[in-house]
Amino acid sequence: MQPKATRIPTLLVTGSNGQLGFELRRSLAPLGHVIALDRAGCDLARPDELRRLVRELRPDIIVNPAAYTAVDKAETETSLAHAINGTAPGVFAEEAKALGSLLVHYSTDYVFDGRKVGAYVESDAVNPQSVYGKSKLAGERAIAASGATALVFRTCWVAGAHGGNFAKTMLKLGRERDSLRVIADQFGAPTTAALIADVTAQIVSRHWLHDRRDAFPAGVYHLAAAGETTWHGYANEVLRGAAARGVELKVDPALIEAIPTTAYPLPAPRPANSRLNTGMLRETFDIHLPDWQQGIQFLLDQILS
Repeated sequence: MQPKATRIPTLLVTGSNGQLGFELRRSLAPLGHVIALDRAGCDLARPDELRRLVRELRPDIIVNPAAYTAVDKAETETSLAHAINGTAPGVFAEEAKALGSLLVHYSTDYVFDGRKVGAYVESDAVNPQSVYGKSKLAGERAIAASGATALVFRTCWVAGAHGGNFAKTMLKLGRERDSLRVIADQFGAPTTAALIADVTAQIVSRHWLHDRRDAFPAGVYHLAAAGETTWHGYANEVLRGAAARGVELKVDPALIEAIPTTAYPLPAPRPANSRLNTGMLRETFDIHLPDWQQGIQFLLDQILS
């Protein structure tokens, strides 16, 4: 086996056309040979194909941002959600274990019930309230049961320049409607896909590729931008930023109506509290996480350019 200093690692990235997968293609490119596959090349609903793919490619690092993220549809597409979010991560973990590779996987605040006062830490009891949350927790547990060396990043309120998200929806509605009603009693931290991808690349580079692997601090970590807001505050920040960049809006950002969750019922329950305490990530890996507003302003620059 060649020394790490001279051997170029192979990184397999799933969900390459998703908002996080798209950013990971960029952030991981300097680290080695990135094989980025979309659903056509890597269908997480087909476990036998996943095993064959990993055994054929023999990646040093598997990075799995692909997921079933249709939170409301998951309530009726239970089997598909569990296949993609629960079974597939376990398959990747088993294959990574056999290869001696690293698995990087992404989970969600939905593994919690959202009833805690204050930010969730990694050791807090999980209690998902939706099929989506239960399927993501199943993935976490399958990875843990495999014994693989794995990083599981729980994150929340993800938004990227590529793909659909809340920020883009607000920009669209702000141009089309003269009034908006947005939920103001759910709390979290809007976190850009770019930030998640950059943190992933830093940790993989510093602590897996260049440090001793037997000392690698694997485990579950919370990864989110600093600070907190509500969906209402998030919408206000997006539209104020758009107006400052010359976007013509029909709605006045200062007049967005704040409504309770009960005024906007959905098939799947949402956590009222999506705050994630990131202290363990920051201390373990010496990572700085900027405020969520900074990330949203960068995101607007990308979207509106």
